Amino acid sequence: MKSYENTHLNIKSWAEEDRPREKLLIKGKAALSDAELLGILIATGIQNMTAIDIAKVILQSVNNDLNQLARLSVKDLAKFKGIGEAKAITIVSALELGRRKKNTEKTERPRIRCSADAYEVLKPHLSDLQHEEFWVILLNRANDVMKCERVSIGGVSGTIADPKMIFKVALEHLASGIILSHNHPSGNLSPSQVDKDLTQKLRAGGQHLDIPVLDHLIFTDKKYFSFADEGML
Repeated sequence: MKSYENTHLNIKSWAEEDRPREKLLIKGKAALSDAELLGILIATGIQNMTAIDIAKVILQSVNNDLNQLARLSVKDLAKFKGIGEAKAITIVSALELGRRKKNTEKTERPRIRCSADAYEVLKPHLSDLQHEEFWVILLNRANDVMKCERVSIGGVSGTIADPKMIFKVALEHLASGIILSHNHPSGNLSPSQVDKDLTQKLRAGGQHLDIPVLDHLIFTDKKYFSFADEGML
């Protein structure tokens, strides 16, 4: 019986139209699978595995979810067979460029009409993070986004937001309203008592300064929790 060991072919031995780089040139980038695009970044394979084989292993490890792939660090990627630090850096850099592109697609100031609008504005800043960050959206009187500002960075389980820093940023930009947000890398949408207490403290401060706190979003990559929608403001 014929042995199937060592039957992985080098990509160069494939038909030209099936090689990922040539396929992109001939058929366009949309014709390539996620594994083929990732394989181009990986560039070279190892014994018995092409670059695309390695790409498939990586994608399978994140259930073929590109959002999960974007959360992997250089160290995470370097654990895969055939991925050294240089290749891991290439992959992380490409995914970061993709995320930044999303952030520059809209030239007009987005207008916040509901919590879902705020969530979309925050996605480029808070998606795929493995630590907590606290952000504030600064709004003008028409509820157009003036700026999104990060006010603190924490660890995996929490971050500290200083009310003085939040209102300092709002006053410097003459904001007419603000929306607060912080992410929960765990995916847990339930606000903690600390979250509730901070929200009420900031709400009271905003009333005194005539800078209303319109909402506080707990952000995860898939969903969000809105204090305003839940009647907690």
